[in-house]
Amino acid sequence: MKSLIKKLTSVTGPSGYEKNIRQVIQDEIEPTVKKSGWQARVDALGNLIVSTPEPKAGGLKIMLSAHMDEIGLIVTHVDEDGFARFTTIGGVRPLNCVGGHVRFVNGAVGVIGQEDSHQPKNAPAIDQMYIDLGMADRKNCPVKVGDVAAFERPPIDLGKRMVSKAMDDRVGVAILIETMRQMKSTPHQVFFVFSAQEEVGVRGAITAAYGIDPDIGLALDVTRTGDTPKGIKMEVALGRGPAIKVRDSGMLADPRLVELLVQTSHKAKIPYQMEVLEAGSTDARAIQLTRAGVPAGCLSIPCRYIHSPSEMIDLDDVTHTVKLLLVLLQNSIELK
Repeated sequence: MKSLIKKLTSVTGPSGYEKNIRQVIQDEIEPTVKKSGWQARVDALGNLIVSTPEPKAGGLKIMLSAHMDEIGLIVTHVDEDGFARFTTIGGVRPLNCVGGHVRFVNGAVGVIGQEDSHQPKNAPAIDQMYIDLGMADRKNCPVKVGDVAAFERPPIDLGKRMVSKAMDDRVGVAILIETMRQMKSTPHQVFFVFSAQEEVGVRGAITAAYGIDPDIGLALDVTRTGDTPKGIKMEVALGRGPAIKVRDSGMLADPRLVELLVQTSHKAKIPYQMEVLEAGSTDARAIQLTRAGVPAGCLSIPCRYIHSPSEMIDLDDVTHTVKLLLVLLQNSIELK
């Protein structure tokens, strides 16, 4: 799956501007959708939704959601010398910005600089930074107020581990694509949702889940790890399998779904971890609160340096997540 992950993470697609990444995903899944006779559509908010036929007797409507957007920047002002001031789209940390390369949706590229007036012992605030596009004046600057950008950094192949911007959550997108390709049969009607605007409030998952009205919802997203020097106290590490979410700051996973994922992993001899995340949430929060409520959970991919231009994942965790999804989907499901 390396080539697929590299392709997905290389595309610029901040929240609300998912057109380019959505097209790449559509191109990737088109052969599978046509061969299987599934339905694919794009809804009003920009979610790409692929659905299998209606469930067989005893089957359920299952929504799987991975967000295709990434954190980014939006221009607020361009001064007379062509320097662009900006604010953030999603959880961009100032510490990760200075010296970073960015690519705008319109193709323009630049580097983030900082004012000399900030205190050198502290990271500069966002309003003390600017994007330098190499221009000498405002007239020739290739961006304007309202233009959006994302970090620009080529993926790094470290063998079983990969580093790139936008692993959050293009690795989840890759998992859904590969699951679609490998899934032979299922008694359920499965909705593969490539959601929009997750980084700014799980907005796409809200509208997608409302339209689907699933019996069960499962998000595919990244989570933090506790396996770096003096890192956070968290029992999640790279290479130990998908993390079955129990709780994050936005939701409590349905205990029946957590137990189902644990037991399925045991029976299939798939390594897994248990996740309690103290900060952050996923599309599962939106799914859980849809209409009259939906049993929801999340399978998380351990990821170091989340919301930086250098997010790291382990490919074993990715392949084990695909395997777990395939086993889950091919069998009947009863939440007890």
